[in-house]
Amino acid sequence: MRVFISGNIASVGIKELEENNISITQWKENRQITAEELIEACQGQDALISVGPNKINAQFLKACSHLKVIALHSVGYDQVDIAAAKKNNIPIGNTPGVLSVATADTAFLLMLAVSRKAFFSYKKIIKGEWENYEPSPELGIEVNGKTLGVFGLGKIGLEMAKKCKATYKMEVIYHNRSRNEEAEKEIGAKYVSFEELLAQSDVLSVHTALTPETKDKFTLDVFKQMKSNSIFINTARGGIHNEKDLIQALEEKIIWGAGLDVTNPEPMDKDNPLLSMESVAVLPHIGSATEETRAAMAQIIVKNIVAGLRGEKLPFEV
Repeated sequence: MRVFISGNIASVGIKELEENNISITQWKENRQITAEELIEACQGQDALISVGPNKINAQFLKACSHLKVIALHSVGYDQVDIAAAKKNNIPIGNTPGVLSVATADTAFLLMLAVSRKAFFSYKKIIKGEWENYEPSPELGIEVNGKTLGVFGLGKIGLEMAKKCKATYKMEVIYHNRSRNEEAEKEIGAKYVSFEELLAQSDVLSVHTALTPETKDKFTLDVFKQMKSNSIFINTARGGIHNEKDLIQALEEKIIWGAGLDVTNPEPMDKDNPLLSMESVAVLPHIGSATEETRAAMAQIIVKNIVAGLRGEKLPFEV
């Protein structure tokens, strides 16, 4: 059996594929594979491991209907046309659970970096602007005892909430499509309406999937309902916030700051005004980028691929 891998995965995954007598072809160029190249590369293959923002849309699935399984190197699957996959009888696997802690760590990191204007202050050193001691430079704000609002309190959101609760005694409120009784019992999280989430959160952290309902959910009108000293964090998908509106909200001091591990588009343009703002921290989508997490993801991917090639139900099927 043959599998095409559209990017890099942890070496443990490559090793396990080889141990299962699966022939590997891997995209090695230092750029994202195009849609046309991906279709061509999958001809003559039995499976695809999709790394990165490849569009697994109806056009691709029709052209590659021979594939027995597609394994995503992510927990998110907004780039996949699930209905078209079902129509072509191609099971889609993802990697849930294993990246929750690493991604929550990234959200926590961004919260602290924004609250203390860490990225902006670091760039002042790089520019040679740290010349003398100033007792009142660009001041940050504290998060101790503040209210954390979570939009999408699933596994990642709960990990973020646990960290904030334990470290800074933050109150936790959340808004979901349905209540998370586990979180309510474990950390005392309080379910609120979306409007209440906006009005009460000192830090609002996004951990929901990108769906038609959540696309462009955070617009200027929504930011205007937030506290003027609030911090917006997004480690989920860039399409959930309207970036133009976020820039305006920050420039007009409608909200205090923002921390992003996801942007729209990705990669972000180097001249984007967000990168020069005092109370903004941006990372290049590194949420799950730890050796431990990427190894665990690769092992789940192999399980999905092996099961799919055997005609069995995927252990982690979307």
